Amino acid sequence: MLLLVLILLLALILGGAGFAIHILWWVALAVLVLWVLGFVVNSGGRGGGRRWYRW
Repeated sequence: MLLLVLILLLALILGGAGFAIHILWWVALAVLVLWVLGFVVNSGGRGGGRRWYRW
């Protein structure tokens, strides 16, 4: 019985981690898109070296 509970607990932990990692991939993709859009917007303007971010 204890083995069954441990297996179910491990399955829940791994399932939760898989869901969290999946969400983190989508967050990383959104940040990448925003970063690329920042370069496109920056190259389109004629403000010289003016940037919308500080690094």
